Order: sequence, then structure tokens, then C-alpha cells
Amino acid sequence: MKDTRVIELDEVAIRFSGDSGDGMQLTGTLFSDASALFGNDISTFPDYPSEIRAPQGTVGGVSGFQVQFGKKQINTPGDYAHVLIAMNPAAVKANAKFMKPGGTIIYDSDTFNEKNLAKANFATDDPFAECKLNDYFKIPVPITNLTKESLKDFGLDNKSVLRSKNMFALGLVCWMFNRPMDYIEEYINTKFGKKPVVAESNIKVLHDGFNYGMTMQHMTPTYLVHPANIESGIYRNINGNHATAWGFLAAAEKSGLELFLGSYPITPATEILQALSERKDLGVKTFQAEDEIAGITSAIGAAFAGDLAITTTSGPGLALKSEAIGLAVMAELPLVVVNVQRGGPSTGLPTKTEQSDLLQALYGRNGESPVVVLAASTPSDCFWYAFMASKIALERMVPAILLTDGFLGNGSEPWRIPKMEDLPSITPRIAKNSETFKPYERDKATLAREWAIPGMAGFEHLIGGLEKNKMGSVSHDPDNHQINCEIREEKVKRVVDLVPDLEVNGDDDGDVLIVGWGGTYGHLISAVRELRLEGKNVSLAHFNYIKPLPANSAEIFANFKKIIVCELNLGQFASYLRDKMPQFTYYQLNKLKGLPFTVNEIKESVYKLLEE
Repeated sequence: MKDTRVIELDEVAIRFSGDSGDGMQLTGTLFSDASALFGNDISTFPDYPSEIRAPQGTVGGVSGFQVQFGKKQINTPGDYAHVLIAMNPAAVKANAKFMKPGGTIIYDSDTFNEKNLAKANFATDDPFAECKLNDYFKIPVPITNLTKESLKDFGLDNKSVLRSKNMFALGLVCWMFNRPMDYIEEYINTKFGKKPVVAESNIKVLHDGFNYGMTMQHMTPTYLVHPANIESGIYRNINGNHATAWGFLAAAEKSGLELFLGSYPITPATEILQALSERKDLGVKTFQAEDEIAGITSAIGAAFAGDLAITTTSGPGLALKSEAIGLAVMAELPLVVVNVQRGGPSTGLPTKTEQSDLLQALYGRNGESPVVVLAASTPSDCFWYAFMASKIALERMVPAILLTDGFLGNGSEPWRIPKMEDLPSITPRIAKNSETFKPYERDKATLAREWAIPGMAGFEHLIGGLEKNKMGSVSHDPDNHQINCEIREEKVKRVVDLVPDLEVNGDDDGDVLIVGWGGTYGHLISAVRELRLEGKNVSLAHFNYIKPLPANSAEIFANFKKIIVCELNLGQFASYLRDKMPQFTYYQLNKLKGLPFTVNEIKESVYKLLEE
């Protein structure tokens, strides 16, 4: 008798994995979007290979996509996957350590041959035993041959047929988890609207995968994950890079300025440039520069000309932009620099996530060159911090660096689209009185100078990298330079009046305060939730404003017995905190593997701290 059980779960993590050409990123994205539209809360983690063209079938060439979805609040893509979809042996080897004990592995049995086992460096013909996966539920599915059979009447060449394997796997998983396929079909028809044969073939394979699931009910039950109870509103599934781009669009509208982006393509930040280049309908001007220096200097020119000026990059590009950031500091022009951090140094791990550019953002320039530094913490709130970085830059006439990372930029989650009227106002400091105008006369409260744009009669002035006096004339007076350096630093400090107080997740005092910044938020808050359910007196303070720090930071820290700073580097934020608040002792949890934290890693570190 067939097993037709339906198992209800609160949350599930699925990992799609295969060669770069197997379409795992698209498969995971479509499944995630379908789950979000179904009403689940989700969090995703696209995991790209570092090599662009790694040898096919090797572990180095494995591309993965993990999504966790559920009926409760989801903050991470999951430490370990309940289900692995493996398109070849290398996918099994690469992901064995990311499987939840007793999980399910669905694999393309057609690819588990001697040749592919050798490519993945398996010593025997039993990859599951080698990877210590004997106790896992394994479901062999001849995906390759079933896809060929499905499309035998379409007249497609073999390469085109094999490109559709991912749709078979997607249909099968949609059956297992009761996902509606309407959205997926609509996507395929839209994407391949001018190629009806391609659209029709992919939809057929999708349904054949779904129907195959129905015939294999004796092998596995289906799973039911109910929709989440979330705040009403209009939602879309969005990744961090798109959210960043939309935050700048909103800031441009609120400020009444045109938006200019000058950037050089670099992984994993390129998608922001791509997203904004599509919005000429909103007056956006984008310039794909020949290099990083041209990208930022074109943005500085746009800032001088009166635009909301943006440049985007990753760690190596931020290093190249450092001299020009100093020019923006000296000229006191509004500029936003986005750094989507990746593994370094040098080329490093270009597709992997890291938080190792913090000190570069804070100090990586010649001279006393202070800038405002912010960090987004989730894919969707990249929108908010892009907006706030723009507001600060325009209202305080100061460059701002926004730090995101590969995990946030590529990862996605449901985002409740805000109404423009609910966003705060942005009032650029446009000069108004030509008779009293002095280019470097500062506002007494904020120390921000006025913004005089070329073409404004009576506001002509000099600008550039040399030190100036109040009238904008070049000055080599040592006292003037000392005063201006102090003013530029103090101006950044006074941005604190735009920075909200630091909030504590949990009790306001206790045994351990977990401290994080940027993209580690999801894993840290999940760990704190679990620790508190276990009765541990643990709380979280997560930073989005790095320079200046929230005004109440020291007050919060003083209420806890121990403080542990968790970050994806060797301790850069911990070092910064020791400099700014040396009265506290800081323990550290550091990870540098190109991967986000797991909740379990965080909990284990806190257990040790509590035992000491």
C-alpha cells in the first residue's frame, strides 16, 4: 500500500546543488518566490563557486542555493538542510556537512557513474558511505533520462534538453512541498516569450517532475508548511542588491534630485548597477566606467553638479576608490559609496561573503579623512540603509559608506513595500543667499556647508583636493588646516543626532550580550531566541550605525556581565569598540570561511562563555 502521509512542519530548509550550468540558482529562486507568494516567510542563501569556469563535475564547480521557509518568522536560510537536491556526485561531497541528521537526499542517479565519481575525487563507488551519509534517506531519481524522455518529441538538441533538468527537479520538489506552480509557469512564459518551444518544453518538464513525485509516493511523504502570520501589506521577494537600488530611487524622489550612479562592474555588487540602469523611466543616469577610479570620480562630478551621487563596489574596488573618497571628504560633497563585501584579500573569494572591509571603510584613506559608515543587516533593510545613507550625505554634506555583503546582496526575503509618504523627508543643503554665501562657512549645529551647484548665479567658488579657507581659496595656513581637520571629524560625530538609540533584543541586562553588526543579524537573533528559550540570560545588540556609534552604546554595554562580538573577520569591530569604549572587556567569535555563521556555532560560543 502506498504511503500517502502528509507531514506538517513549522520550517524547512532545502538546498539545491549541482554544476554551475545546472541552473540551481534559478531553480532555488523560483522555488523561493513561489513559497513567498504562498505566504511563507523565507530566507535564502545563493552559494556560487569562486571560479568562473571551474571544471565540470568537480567540487570546486558546485553551485548551491539554500532556502528556509516556514509559517513562523524566518531569519536565516538554515544551518543545515532537511532536503538536498544533488545533480551530481560533487554536489553530495560539497554539501554533506550541511545536511541535517536524518535528512533526505534526492539525487540524479544518471550522473552517479564512474567518470563523475572520479571527477569529484571519490575513492569508491559509494559516495554516500564516504561522506558518512548512510543514515540519511536517499532517493535516486534518473533525472537526466526522464528529462530526455519528456522532451523526445520537441526536436531539441541534447544540450538544450539537458538544460531543462533543473525544471524536472523543481517540479518534483514542488510536489513534495505542495508549492503552487502558477508563478513558475508565468515566469517561464515571460522569460521565453519569444522562444515558445523553449517555454513549452520547460513547462512540460516541470509538470513531468511534479507528476513523477505523485508516482513515487511510496518512497516519501509530502510536506505541508502553512503560510506565515505576517503584517498585512504589499510584499515582494527581494534580494539585498535590488533593495539597495530601490532605496536610492526612493531617496532621489524624496530629495527631489536626479540619481546618478557611476560604477565599475564587480562581484557581488554588479547587480545594483544593473538594477538602476533599467530605471531610465525614473530619470536615473548610470555610467558603466572603465575602472573603479573612473566610477567614483564620475560620481563626485555628479555630486558637484547637484545629483544624488552613488558609486558601488566590493572590497578590492573600495581600495582603488580610497584616494577619490578623500577628495569627496576635502570637497565636502555628498556621496554614497556602497561596498558589497566579499572574501579577500586581493581577489580572494569573490563569490563568498565576509565582513573584512570594516577597518578599510573607517580608516582606509590618507590623512584625516572621516566618513559616515553604516551597515545593513538583512536583504530587505538594505533599502532603508541605502535611503538613510543618502539622507545623511545630502543633509550633512559628507560622504557615507554603506556596507552590505555577499550574503545580503544575493540573499532574499519577503519585503513589505513601504509607502513613500511614510519615509522621512530629505532636505539637501542647497545654498540660498548669494550675498552671504561662503563656500566653507559651516552651519553651527551640524557643521555642514552649503551646496552651491554650477550655474547658480552669484555662487561661483573653487573646489578640489587642496585645503581651503572659508571663502574657498586655497590655503596653506597650518592653523587653518588643523581647524578644518577637526571640523570635518566633528561634523561626522554630530551625525549621531540622526542615529537612533541602540536597541536590545532581550532583557536590558543579563549574563551575556551578543554584539554584531551588518549581515550577521539573522543568525545572531535566531541564536538569541533559542538560548532564551533554554533559559539563558542572553541578549543581542546589533549595530547598523558604525561611525558614529549610537549615543547610548556604552550605557547598554554597562548592563551586562560579558560581551561577545561576533563577526565574519578576525575581530575588526571588536578592535574598533576597544578603541571607542575601552572600559569594557570584549570576547570574540570570528569566522573566515566565506560562509555565514550557523546558529549552532554562536550558541556553542555562548555556552562556553557562560561556563567560564
